[in-house]
Amino acid sequence: MSDTAALDTPRARELPRRRDDEELFGRQPAATSELPDPRPLLENLTRCVIEIIAGARDLEQIARWLDDAVYKMLLKRVVISAQARQVTGRPQTRPSFIIGSVTVCEPRDGVVEAVVIVRGRARARAVAIRLEGLDRRWRATAMHVL
Repeated sequence: MSDTAALDTPRARELPRRRDDEELFGRQPAATSELPDPRPLLENLTRCVIEIIAGARDLEQIARWLDDAVYKMLLKRVVISAQARQVTGRPQTRPSFIIGSVTVCEPRDGVVEAVVIVRGRARARAVAIRLEGLDRRWRATAMHVL
């Protein structure tokens, strides 16, 4: 049999596409139907974030619900707040506030975006949070405290 005859014949079978480790062992998206109600988590995350920025709570307490980028952003904010308190000589105090309205929308399956209004003595703030369902639990992938 010649070399050209071997190249012209079709393969007996195609090899399956090779999957990488991230596809097999990485975080898997979850459908909204597989996830719990996001409202309690939104309210608790908001409460914790306001207390963390004020210096009354440790960031590590909510780390498991945060994406790495959100964790890093909050860590920077905590450092800046601590430096500002140190310069002005203000002590760390537990802030007094009330969780107001929670507006939730679902742009696609497994994703929730919400705005939580927080009313304190001096001002009202808004906390925008994006939760994504990963590995059958909610995880904050974006957060902004306004």
